[in-house]
Amino acid sequence: MTIRDFHLPGRSPVFASEGMAATSHPLATLAAVETLKAGGTAADAAVAAVATLCVVEPAMTGIGGDCFCLVAKPDVPVWGYNGSGRAPAAITTEALLAQGIRAITGTSAHAVTVPGAIEAWDAILRAHGRFGLDRALSAAIRFAEGGFPVAPRVGSDWVGQVEKLSHHPGAAKHYLVDGRAPAIGDKMRFPALAATLKAIAKGGPQAFYEGAIAEDIAATVAAAGGALTADDLARHHGEEATPISTSYRGLDVVELPPNGQGLTALVLLNILETFDLARLDPLGPQRYHLMLEAARLAFGVRDTHIADPAFMREPVAGLLDKGFACKLATLIDPDKRVSLPAAPTPRSDTVYLTVVDRDRMAVSLINSLYSAFGTGICTEETGVMLHNRGSCFVVEPGHPNTIEGGKRPMHTIIPALTMRGPRLDMSFGVMGADYQPMGHAHVVTSMVDYGMDVQQAIDSARIFYEGDVSVVERGVSAAAVAGLEARGHQVAVRPAPLGGGQSIKIDWDRGELIGGSDPRKDGCALGY
Repeated sequence: MTIRDFHLPGRSPVFASEGMAATSHPLATLAAVETLKAGGTAADAAVAAVATLCVVEPAMTGIGGDCFCLVAKPDVPVWGYNGSGRAPAAITTEALLAQGIRAITGTSAHAVTVPGAIEAWDAILRAHGRFGLDRALSAAIRFAEGGFPVAPRVGSDWVGQVEKLSHHPGAAKHYLVDGRAPAIGDKMRFPALAATLKAIAKGGPQAFYEGAIAEDIAATVAAAGGALTADDLARHHGEEATPISTSYRGLDVVELPPNGQGLTALVLLNILETFDLARLDPLGPQRYHLMLEAARLAFGVRDTHIADPAFMREPVAGLLDKGFACKLATLIDPDKRVSLPAAPTPRSDTVYLTVVDRDRMAVSLINSLYSAFGTGICTEETGVMLHNRGSCFVVEPGHPNTIEGGKRPMHTIIPALTMRGPRLDMSFGVMGADYQPMGHAHVVTSMVDYGMDVQQAIDSARIFYEGDVSVVERGVSAAAVAGLEARGHQVAVRPAPLGGGQSIKIDWDRGELIGGSDPRKDGCALGY
């Protein structure tokens, strides 16, 4: 492990032995640790944390969104859960095209698919927890009812969404204060959301997917011109999913299968494995160039193939084949940018968290409204902000990811694990919409090829691209930017940083947990 320069600002990794949580908000991390200390498992703690985040970090996530999860336990196969919802049964590509709709925008009511988070939380608890939703939601209910102070990054995100929130009466009612965003440090309360969470705590997922809450969601979407019905909500179910993986220089990287984009991260790592990254400067233009070019190839694979698995045209095994990655790698010129498929612009907001308990159960979980405050459509009575995951569909007949009733969209949120043989090495994730596979590759290569610790790998300056522009964080050096430009990249400094991340690594020999948390967010890792 390389020790950081203590003269400079930064964070040290967090070390603990019993249990640990890493989330994007201190109140959520504390809720998780309190749950662990009360006898809960990592699954109980993870649900307590994510429910809290749905209150205290409302632009990033909410109960009106989706959830994906991986759970690793010693000596048993990794368990995965796909908690993504489906498109309304009545919607079709043909009908949208007939209305002149060629793409589903982020604020369209057609972007509202069934929110899968609540059902997923319950499934995670039933499979791996000791507590029920009633206990797991208690911290979230307390903050929604009693209030919480707005954290700096939360407040910064909120103020940029005032116009979006102003367009819908429910959003303005619950998420603006006299037409403005709350200031950093202001105390916010969500009484309608608190009542909804209480109903779910008492009645379980059925209280959300049937009855008054479901009817309020359906009526709100219908009033905005969407097709989601109460029957769509009542039919919802997530499903267990067998994880997929690839080996990167002997380290197995585990992701969930499509309809998530975890496959993209694995294809990207397979391409990068063909290059000798370890000989390159980790902060230099050559490494950044190779990562950008490999990412454009991997995202081209994503946008061509990844969809609801029932509609994919190519098998996952073929796309994960190392020989396929070698063929893609031959398209890269190490010395200059060439014409390759371009990725979509990153545009969403998400929360990722991880928890490890004393029994070394590890939970890697991600929950999202997709864009900031989702569609901006919020139920007036029940305070549920609705996601816009349906904007990940295309409106293109014959494409595997074209929108149809009952179909799940290509999904960007991807929890991850790394394994050494049958034993967990690390639970981690990187938020940031389309950037997430690039973030996974950035963290893995930083640790494997350059020996960074979990915090250094998260801190390390990030790059991606938006259309034809290679975007960099301000932490990327002027020399690296010049080197990218010399290789044909059009470089721009991104106004906002790229995503966020959390990680917990297990040191089995010393019996310790090592956590990292992204300074791009308000959160922290905390153990005991």
